[in-house]
Amino acid sequence: MDQICDDLEAETEALTAVVGYLNEEQWRSPTVAAGWDSHETVLHLGAGDWLAHLTLTDPTSFAIAHGQLSSGEASVNASVGPEVRSLSGADLWRWFLDMRTAMINALRRRDARDRIAWVGPEIGARSMATGRLVETWTHSHDLADTFGVEYPQTDRLRNIAHLGVITRDFSYVNRGLTPPVDPVRVELTGPRGDIWAWGPEDAADRVTATAYEFCLVLTRRRPLSDSAVHARGRLAIEWMEIAQPWFEPPRISDMAY
Repeated sequence: MDQICDDLEAETEALTAVVGYLNEEQWRSPTVAAGWDSHETVLHLGAGDWLAHLTLTDPTSFAIAHGQLSSGEASVNASVGPEVRSLSGADLWRWFLDMRTAMINALRRRDARDRIAWVGPEIGARSMATGRLVETWTHSHDLADTFGVEYPQTDRLRNIAHLGVITRDFSYVNRGLTPPVDPVRVELTGPRGDIWAWGPEDAADRVTATAYEFCLVLTRRRPLSDSAVHARGRLAIEWMEIAQPWFEPPRISDMAY
């Protein structure tokens, strides 16, 4: 848990380099993700952290919030209340950093295998932390590309890639499809040139790419057809076209670019 929490803190620092000094006009600027401005993007990240902290520290209150989300009474962003949504960009950023710290501290007190109630199915504590890292990386890219900031490529990508690989079946279930039985081999080149691999070496279907390109496709920030990801075989292509490691109905608008 300490390692993934350290990585989550490092990803937060990378986001800080992008938005830590925005003025109010920039906070209200549209991002490359259609329909999202910078304020709404950080609000969304903070609301996810708030829900994670709630389920880790106050399961009863989380169950109430979860019921409101499930019934459609509230969205993730609305769950934090109007007093947070109305904050200025600078104040929202400070609120986000405080909430991020509180959530990480709560995660560090958990065993990696603890089962935690969440907005979708129950998940492990480590998977929850990894999911928060994935969402941070994804939206940080939206913000970095909006303001022309080069976002760092680091070994933290392995967390994202691993979550994507182990949730391959979920990508099908999320769309009401039956997951295939046959495996897919994944071979990624990390930022330092080392190879990260999953799946049997003799699998007929294969995905090869840099870790960065794979993660962009996985998080629906780049369509497979516009990427440098090489998918060989029907199952590999099919998976890469529908890959989505988070619990949310698929939408075409998920593609930021």
